[in-house]
Amino acid sequence: MPKVGMEPLRRKALIDATISAIGERGSLDVTMSEIAGRAGVSSALAHHYFGAKDELLLATMRHILAELTADMRRALRSATTARERVSAVVAVNFSDAQFQPETIAAWLAFYVEAQKSAALRRLLKVYARRLHSNLLSGLAGILPRNEADRVAEATAALIDGLYIRRALKDGVPNAVTAIAVIEDYLETKLSRSAQ
Repeated sequence: MPKVGMEPLRRKALIDATISAIGERGSLDVTMSEIAGRAGVSSALAHHYFGAKDELLLATMRHILAELTADMRRALRSATTARERVSAVVAVNFSDAQFQPETIAAWLAFYVEAQKSAALRRLLKVYARRLHSNLLSGLAGILPRNEADRVAEATAALIDGLYIRRALKDGVPNAVTAIAVIEDYLETKLSRSAQ
């Protein structure tokens, strides 16, 4: 008889094991058996909870996005000015909770897999829309709408690009440098607009 209340814990353990396995491999080329072993459960139980590996990968991406969304909401609640909102969005993407080697590798692997998977592509589109909207929520209070839209798009591209560059390098991710690069870009755009 299964222990009551274990399903959410095991699902979370399988998702964490998926992120860890992808991070170690740097690709989605991991098996359900490998993931289940990392999570301390049987392959059969992993299949019971998620079905095929694709469903586990989709649940993992949803989990990563849900954590990012929760972190973003907390950060935006504490921002008091339009400029602080923009900086909060940038900072959250490079926070200790988000900018971890395993998570970075998972993002890169999901971007690649989204070229083949309609479900993952939909999730990445949701992420892109949210990122753009969150950036625009601050930039629209500082810049004319068309300019704010362009700056939001460029800032989102910088965030994604810095994740990709970090995934392709060895060593510890340097969030401070990544944030500085984006903040320099933003200051340049905002100061030009103020002239």
